Amino acid sequence: MAERVRLVFGHDGVATITLCHPPLNIYDLEMRDGLIEAISAVRDVPDVRCVVLAAEGKHFSVGADLSEFGTAESILDARRIRWDRDPWLLLLHLPVPTLCALHGYALGSGLEMSLLCDLRIASADTVLGLPEVKLGMLPAAGGTQSLTTAIGPAAALPLVLSGRNLDAVEAHRLGIVCEVVPPDDLNGRTAELASELARLDPLTARALRRCLRAANDLPLDHGLATERRWARLVASGSGG
Repeated sequence: MAERVRLVFGHDGVATITLCHPPLNIYDLEMRDGLIEAISAVRDVPDVRCVVLAAEGKHFSVGADLSEFGTAESILDARRIRWDRDPWLLLLHLPVPTLCALHGYALGSGLEMSLLCDLRIASADTVLGLPEVKLGMLPAAGGTQSLTTAIGPAAALPLVLSGRNLDAVEAHRLGIVCEVVPPDDLNGRTAELASELARLDPLTARALRRCLRAANDLPLDHGLATERRWARLVASGSGG
């Protein structure tokens, strides 16, 4: 696995994927490949019940390595190269609950990868934002979609258009993160919450995640039908 990413399988069913390119954990091609390898490995291990995405160093991630855009003929070519092999859909479609632990700067692609997890917990020192608009760019990893899914268009629109940063308290108020904890408590609380998620019945956890996503993706009548179908599958003990 690439040096930028570390994967550890815990005995409690929790797999932890850690960004290992401090102090800024810049998202570059090497980190991308490491994330793809790690997420693919987690997906293929049936004993995993929860995945934690975390980071070493002072900051979670300040986003993409913009210097890499200069190696392509145009910024459009650079984006296309990234989109041809990105870890984002792999992360989004993992079959188990996903939890991201944020601290320091979580900007651009750093924030966007966290938005593809089910839950986000933040240290009180976390600063979040999608600053791409200030560079004349759209968010590189689906931020217009994932942020809107998380907090709705009315709240997402001013954040995306302005590119401004927000602190952990405002992120919690908006619903971007589910908890804010003191910096010294982040690792312990993350481990505690991950263990709780890992103890869920796998089929029930899968059903709940599918139903909650259906609420965003489908009209209400289709969402209700999805809920009924999964309720029957859980009651019968079959995976569907």
